[in-house]
Amino acid sequence: MLKDKIYEDFNLNRNVLLDNFSEPIRQLKHKAFESFVKLGFPHIKLENWRHTNLKNIIENDYKHCFSPSDKDVDIEQLFQCELPEMDTYTVIQYNGWFMSRNNDISLMDNGVIIGSLNKAFKEYPEIVEKHFGKYTAVEKRSLEALNTAFAQDGIFIFVPDNVKLEKPIQIINILDADTNLITQPRNLFIIGKNSELTLVHCDHSILHRQSLINSLSEIFIDENGFVDHYKMQNKDAESTLITTINVHVESNARISTNALILNGGVIRNNVNVKLNGKNAQADLKGLYLVDRKQHVDNQVFIHHASSHCYSKQLYKGIIDDDARAVFNGRILVDKDAQKTDAYQTNKNILLTDNASVHSQPQLEIYADDVKCSHGSTVGQLDPNAMFYLRSRGICEHSSRMLLMYAFASEVVDTITIEALKYRLDTMVSKRLKGELSICDQCVLHCSEKAPDFLKMDFKPIV
Repeated sequence: MLKDKIYEDFNLNRNVLLDNFSEPIRQLKHKAFESFVKLGFPHIKLENWRHTNLKNIIENDYKHCFSPSDKDVDIEQLFQCELPEMDTYTVIQYNGWFMSRNNDISLMDNGVIIGSLNKAFKEYPEIVEKHFGKYTAVEKRSLEALNTAFAQDGIFIFVPDNVKLEKPIQIINILDADTNLITQPRNLFIIGKNSELTLVHCDHSILHRQSLINSLSEIFIDENGFVDHYKMQNKDAESTLITTINVHVESNARISTNALILNGGVIRNNVNVKLNGKNAQADLKGLYLVDRKQHVDNQVFIHHASSHCYSKQLYKGIIDDDARAVFNGRILVDKDAQKTDAYQTNKNILLTDNASVHSQPQLEIYADDVKCSHGSTVGQLDPNAMFYLRSRGICEHSSRMLLMYAFASEVVDTITIEALKYRLDTMVSKRLKGELSICDQCVLHCSEKAPDFLKMDFKPIV
């Protein structure tokens, strides 16, 4: 069993998992490991996991990478981003370890720090220790505990007060191994007062083998700060990708997330946001397009802990063949969180009788002066809309494509990076046509042979 292997790996590698860290971090990691041993892997008897079964996955044999790869890797050849007009700061994780083109950690003229979390533990301990593990529930959520116990490296970003980073930071998580890997990437993003940051995060595979990625990112946004976060998932069918994003938002600060899921074996996205200060805001969006036997599970939790806060969730999915989707959205409003505005919407289209979705929006409200709503829809393509398009001379296939494309565009159109929006629009169109497969054209790994933008390949007859 994988749990036994993890127990053995931890005890045999204590020198790299514990001894290389300061005493407060060692204590946290040891506490996290004890919590994981107690809780074990999630199972279907848990309410939030009853539709995602990890039993077959954790019966596989995986190997940890306890040190950076000594493989001679040419980063420029490994990753060549050719998104038109996509100008970014690019950082790469290779098999869970930060990989640098130049330095392990860089201090920019404006005070921004970008680089290896492992290196940041040593060079900026006062910053890291103030936030590392502070927004993660290791005593309650076993996979967060597992990540914390095994965390060695990842991406560290620090944006000081009053700095607006003009270019997005592009994070590429690459898996490239000839064995079955389990990786525990850990990211820490700290955004100061009145500062802004845009993140583009992509998961990518070189070789298609059984893999288990248990990734955890902590984001702290200080007063009046803003983070615009994009998550692209276009993985191979052999992969299991579990990502957790824990966000702490202070007064007048904002978080915007947009998750686009195109391919993968089993994908589970956990997004936990705490609106901790007055007038804090969260805008969370997601689009999942799954087919064959793919499985995607989105778990979204927004905690309104202060008054006059605003949150909005919009998740949409198109499920084909024998694929399965899960959406579990929960909004918690504390008794002191008066004047709360919170809205949640989940919409799904099932294209076959075998496709399925489990949608469970939830509101838990303890304040009496709030505006809150939630809604969930599951259905097929609108027959009236299909009839209207067919009556205008559009064939059945093109009518279906047009309706699905319009359905998906509500999420894609919210992307604020024009070059990224352009490419993702193309990919959504291709994905709906069944033309896009992993991973010859990863969203951030595009070749010059990629076709030009193609919205629809027909013109209606008026």
